[in-house]
Amino acid sequence: MSDRVKMLLDLRNGNQKEVVASQKKRGMELFQLREGDTGSSAVQVVALTTRIQQLQTHLAKHKKDNSGKRGLDALFVRRRKVLDYMERKDFESYRKVVKSLGLVR
Repeated sequence: MSDRVKMLLDLRNGNQKEVVASQKKRGMELFQLREGDTGSSAVQVVALTTRIQQLQTHLAKHKKDNSGKRGLDALFVRRRKVLDYMERKDFESYRKVVKSLGLVR
């Protein structure tokens, strides 16, 4: 593949939606137990974390979006519940996810 084609397909040329989608996809591929796995706890935590990061950047710009803040709080609670479940059921996977995502618990 030539350099010009690589530059055209680079994510820096994509919009925010494409960048977030590829970031979520790459993160989910790291923790998939099998091909196409979207339901395991580790993959759910990655998906929730990308949505949380996306909402945080939105709320930094739109400070008065109270319904967005409420949705962000709901995502935090859902991620915390999934992480609590992982801590009880599969502690090694829990530690790997928390360390790789840089979460403070």
